[in-house]
Amino acid sequence: MIEFKVVKGFDTAMNTPQTSGQMSEFIWAKAVGNAGLSDIHEKVLAGERLSFEEGMRLYATPQLNVVGYLANIVRERKNGNVAYWVRNQHVNYTNVCNKGCLFCSFYARPKDDPRAYTMTPEQAADKVRNYGDVPITEVHVVGGVNPKLPYSYYLELLRAIKAARPQAHIKAFTMVEIDQIVRAAKKPAAEVYEDLKAAGLDALPGGGAEVMSDRVHEDLFYAKPNAARWLELARAAHQAGLKTNATLLYGHVEQTPEKVEHFVKLRELQDETNGFLTLIPLSWHPEKTALEHIAPPTGVEDLREIAVARLMLDNFPHIKSFWIMNSAPVTQCALWYGADDVDGTIMEYEIIRDPSRDRKQVLTSRQLVEMIIEAGREPVERDPLYNVVSVGLENVSTTEGGLVEQFANKGHNIENLDILAREEVTTASQRLKHKVKGTLLEQAV
Repeated sequence: MIEFKVVKGFDTAMNTPQTSGQMSEFIWAKAVGNAGLSDIHEKVLAGERLSFEEGMRLYATPQLNVVGYLANIVRERKNGNVAYWVRNQHVNYTNVCNKGCLFCSFYARPKDDPRAYTMTPEQAADKVRNYGDVPITEVHVVGGVNPKLPYSYYLELLRAIKAARPQAHIKAFTMVEIDQIVRAAKKPAAEVYEDLKAAGLDALPGGGAEVMSDRVHEDLFYAKPNAARWLELARAAHQAGLKTNATLLYGHVEQTPEKVEHFVKLRELQDETNGFLTLIPLSWHPEKTALEHIAPPTGVEDLREIAVARLMLDNFPHIKSFWIMNSAPVTQCALWYGADDVDGTIMEYEIIRDPSRDRKQVLTSRQLVEMIIEAGREPVERDPLYNVVSVGLENVSTTEGGLVEQFANKGHNIENLDILAREEVTTASQRLKHKVKGTLLEQAV
């Protein structure tokens, strides 16, 4: 028999609620009890930290809506009814990469791939100038790891983008790219960060750790820095006064304990530095990768990852649902499962492709705001550091869509279009699939 606490205002004789609000609380208390999560509920209400074992239980319970309810308690405690969005632009400055990650369809090998490209700093600046009519506050700059690029390239890239958009924040370089930049500079990370800041760097996007598991690192992305190195570089960024995000790439061959441990490691570093702003769970897309035989994560899985992240990362201010990877409808739902951020306008995006639109991956500012309102949240435009830029429908437009239609599929790497739509196009990652260990393929099915 499940026992329920008597809520103030209930009919004490019948232990039933007397108002609609109390009825909702009563129903959720019953659902939490039925899910066997009453002890976690009590800790969430008290603002207490959840353990590794409790994180495992949140993944294991079939009652996803209860996990979402618990995550929403934390989400609203931290951010109320607000849902953040940003007017941003992504610039993927190169797809040349020597890391050979089996989960990636983006990268190219320069020797045998006509799609390989590296922008000059001025070409990247031209990309930014193309959208000069949009009041963008964040330029998001990431790419592959091209070992032939000198240290000076990265500084010139930042300077050129900053000159093209003086008022915008530049959020650039995953920790994997930073590791390569440090190698090219032949300087300590602390000195490199100071150089990058002087050239225009304002924050870091925080990707590249994927999932902090030695097993998965060895199997899928062994050439990248391991978890310890990623955390070391993130720590150095925070000590240099740079705020960063963090990510979790899920839906490939990772196992639940590895995801929970990923959260614990991030939480421990945040306790130390308080340098993380946002955690972005990234829903992996298998198309054109060496692991394309694996089914992609479902919307249900996307919502669980967001909810568990919100509950485990009690010291992270924000959790984002990245609409390009999760889809706009799932992102709307995610705003009630722990997420308080939907990302932004994007403009162009190459790392994950939509076959019907290719690089033209954009939601206009009006579409973003209306999406948030439709979900029942209050839209607030932010800059990369979560300073408020506008509220509600202030200054929104559809200008972004027209500009993307004009500029997205023009430029330096026209051969890199419709990569997912054309069956005859084979990516560097696909060419590795036959070299993958049979045990890994069997494990991933």
